[in-house]
Amino acid sequence: MPTEPLTGWGRTAPTAARVVRPRSHEEAAAAVRACGARGSIARGLGRAYGDAAQNAGGAVLDMTALDRIRSVDADTGVVVCDAGVSLHRLMEVLLPLGWFVPVTPGTRYVTVGGAVAADIHGKNHHVSGSFSRHVRGLELLTADGTVRSVPPGTDLFDATAGGMGLTGVILSATVRLLPVETSLMSVDTERARDLDDLMARLTTTDHRYRYSVAWIDLLARGAATGRAVLTRGDHAPYDALPAAARRRPLGFRTGRLPPPPGLVPDGLLNRTTVRAFNELWYRRAPRRPSTGRLQRIPAFFHPLDGVPHWNRVYGRAGFVQYQFVVPYGQEDALRRVVRRISRRGCPSFLAVLKRFGAADPGWLSFPMPGWTLALDIPAGLPGLGAFLDGLDDEVAAAGGRVYLAKDSRLRPDTLRAMYPRLPDFLDLRARLDPRAVFTSDLARRLAL
Repeated sequence: MPTEPLTGWGRTAPTAARVVRPRSHEEAAAAVRACGARGSIARGLGRAYGDAAQNAGGAVLDMTALDRIRSVDADTGVVVCDAGVSLHRLMEVLLPLGWFVPVTPGTRYVTVGGAVAADIHGKNHHVSGSFSRHVRGLELLTADGTVRSVPPGTDLFDATAGGMGLTGVILSATVRLLPVETSLMSVDTERARDLDDLMARLTTTDHRYRYSVAWIDLLARGAATGRAVLTRGDHAPYDALPAAARRRPLGFRTGRLPPPPGLVPDGLLNRTTVRAFNELWYRRAPRRPSTGRLQRIPAFFHPLDGVPHWNRVYGRAGFVQYQFVVPYGQEDALRRVVRRISRRGCPSFLAVLKRFGAADPGWLSFPMPGWTLALDIPAGLPGLGAFLDGLDDEVAAAGGRVYLAKDSRLRPDTLRAMYPRLPDFLDLRARLDPRAVFTSDLARRLAL
């Protein structure tokens, strides 16, 4: 079978693998048995930013053909679906029935299997936790060819949730949904003049909102360091809709813009262009808080999904997404990191700050109670590797961690300092998969 080149969404570090596209559980099991010495890893829609769903010289199981919604209980809001079903498809099917996915990241083009493997989080983590908290059970194909039913509260579930596909191939999941009255969001927007102002607003008022996120200007300096636009909201009740919208209160419409050109000039995103964008974005936000504005779900949760292949705008070298969390009580560490990024002049126009709630049970699950900052940086920025290594050290010293689903360059020793349950994960993996049937470029890079 010929190999195919694969990258993550950041389009860095391409490697080639044999891509198998199983259409049944039996075909998935056969592909795992035939994977060879370089092992196999499952892959969904390719939205992990780094190398988690790549496997140089081995096999990659493209799970997107396993996309059947098996059952929906419209009374209790429980769906059973194959791992290859996307969150977009769940929204199409479930919103008209009055149900919404419990957790969604910044894109709806993520499979359910990928959502569990990365234990994705969204703007509502401070209220709802990460995706695995809403999963009632999994079917998991393990290295010995067995399909296991895996309930929450077991070691295998906790190793799989956030385990980056290294415990086996997720075949299906049972997920508990969120009831909603409409497909519109009621949104409040306000400016924060600097990082301390932003953190104070989030700390004192986040409990009023189900969803909360702040876009932050990481090129602003001096008194404006960390200035931001804070956007928060909840699902709009039926009574809040204007008369025209009440005719189809649960309609789900998605808009699309033309994709960027296939070849974007390198250097298009630089300090000058991003600084101009940041200034415009900050100034267009209302001077006084705006409340109760109605927005469609795609506009509130997934604005970039309206631009196909938006990752091309970073040019041929691609980009690095860097996301970390530091615990509450380590606000000075967050301030230091923001100042370092600002002084370095990293041209990031996609930078967001959020608050996390209680930690989730996954041994390698990313969220912990604290502050999380995510930013995109062009991969060709000179000295980027050493700069991010320095940020890793700052984050680890503060008791924080980086997100493996977005990582493409973390060092193994730093990983061990960040994830205290890593020894448990490695021990279970050694017992469950002693021949490393399931592996990936990320696993090799981080000695997992």
